[in-house]
Amino acid sequence: MRQPFIVSICLIGAVALAGCEQTKTSSVERALQDVNAVDESDLSDIMLTVADPNEAVSYFQRTLKDNPDRIDIQRGLALSLVRARRFSEAVPAWQRVLKNADATSVDHVDYADALVRAGKWKEAEKQLDAIPPTHETFKRYRLEAMIADSNNEWNKADSYYETAVGLTTRPAGVLNNWGYSKLTRGDYADAERLFADAIKQDTSLFTAKNNMVLARGAQRKYTLPVVPMSQIERAQLLHTLALSAIKQNDTQTGKTLLREAIDTHPQHFEAAVRALRALEET
Repeated sequence: MRQPFIVSICLIGAVALAGCEQTKTSSVERALQDVNAVDESDLSDIMLTVADPNEAVSYFQRTLKDNPDRIDIQRGLALSLVRARRFSEAVPAWQRVLKNADATSVDHVDYADALVRAGKWKEAEKQLDAIPPTHETFKRYRLEAMIADSNNEWNKADSYYETAVGLTTRPAGVLNNWGYSKLTRGDYADAERLFADAIKQDTSLFTAKNNMVLARGAQRKYTLPVVPMSQIERAQLLHTLALSAIKQNDTQTGKTLLREAIDTHPQHFEAAVRALRALEET
């Protein structure tokens, strides 16, 4: 009688041990899956920020082959294509994202952004119009402002730019865009003010400095603004100011500014030398 009892105990023990082993194995597998998920998420973040844009595109394309229905990978590919300036490819990539049931309003805004970059302004406008007005983000209003600009809807553009500025902690870029909008309308004084605001926010933004000089030149203010600038930047801005003066037939002033630009530049300033030579030969 004792032998069957001992066998039963052994069987129960074996089953119990097997159960423990299965439990351990399952726990290890789940833990590894969790680690892999974290690693993959971190890698995706790296690919979308500091990685080379084209390398990021290749990474998401490879990953998408194994995970064709994952919206985060679809989204990563679309974002990477925009970063790589491959806008004609980014548009269909975003369309694929939007077919997913989990697509968000943020995805629709990013799709509109890709459309603008691809030169499809009307399609971008329709896309933004379809997004609920309760979705209020910096990127949305910046795009709305740009589209209003393209339609010469100045009041709407100003309103959208103002809203966008209030929705970001780094408004330099949008202030520069707003200033350029004013510049193209001929509102030079307001444009100059907006460029100055942009430079206060980001003193390294040379585009805003150059645009500010254009705005000043259009008002025949042929002195450089008091803003931080390197010696090379000073020479380049003097060159821009000279060309602005020449465009308005203030030729002598233009020549003087070109000479100053040549003297200021720490190296040979070919563009300014060529412009001055052309003026002196006429």
